[in-house]
Amino acid sequence: MKIYDRCKKEYIETEQYGQGKLEFLYGNPFGRILLKIVVSPFTSKIYGKYNSLPASAKKIPEFVDKYNIRLDEFEKTRYNSFNDFFTRKRKPDKMNIDKNIDTLISPADSKLLVYDITDELKVFIKGSTYTLNELVRDKTDISDYKGGICLVFRLCMDDYHRYCFIDKGRLLKSYYIKGKLHTVSSISKEYKIFKENTRIVSICDTENFAQIVQIEVGALLVGRIVNHEITMFSKGEEKGYFEPGGSTIVLLLKKNTAQIDSDILQQSGNGTETIVKYGERIGKKINA
Repeated sequence: MKIYDRCKKEYIETEQYGQGKLEFLYGNPFGRILLKIVVSPFTSKIYGKYNSLPASAKKIPEFVDKYNIRLDEFEKTRYNSFNDFFTRKRKPDKMNIDKNIDTLISPADSKLLVYDITDELKVFIKGSTYTLNELVRDKTDISDYKGGICLVFRLCMDDYHRYCFIDKGRLLKSYYIKGKLHTVSSISKEYKIFKENTRIVSICDTENFAQIVQIEVGALLVGRIVNHEITMFSKGEEKGYFEPGGSTIVLLLKKNTAQIDSDILQQSGNGTETIVKYGERIGKKINA
């Protein structure tokens, strides 16, 4: 898998976490039988309980070495379990949030792709066509998002799994959609994961980007999406976190509210994800 590093202005070859196991589950006839069990919330719950046990902490050193994680960037130095490590929190002085009111920031460390929302309120994501109503399960009016943009932030296992609000504002509504937990990668392209997977939908009124929809999507073995009980929020303020597994955040913006940076748009046009960081500028406000 090739992704774009916008800081170094170069492409990086990356390996899908658990590539061999995922190919077996999604590509092998027997594996597909097991897949029905693996993507169930029950299996995720069991996996989560194990990762909360002290015995799971033995996985941490190998994980840190494999993904070159800088432990000095985080508040804790010792972890009681893999779950404790996975939900680690960065030190405040290691957070680099662009506070300029005109900038659009990334909600998380992730790999970003940008898609257009058609006038028919559809988005074509990685081989599948979604209606916005499928994404939000018909529980909110999204008719005003015609011609807008859809940002898909894919978090890998080695990414920081806390995420933030992209602007100052207030939460209008939030709700949970129960579903399955497919992996969010090209391997699962035969499944409409953003329609089938467990997710939390938040409707937010922001100061600079009008009303937005932010959707946290669970992925393979991600049993919990934890959002803080916040009504009024500031730009870059932590919104919540994912427990173990890769995950995704989908952000819907209305037409003529934001202009995404040209390097990201160029890479997205080629189907290449761009590496972005929590609080990093990815675009700017369009002034009316």
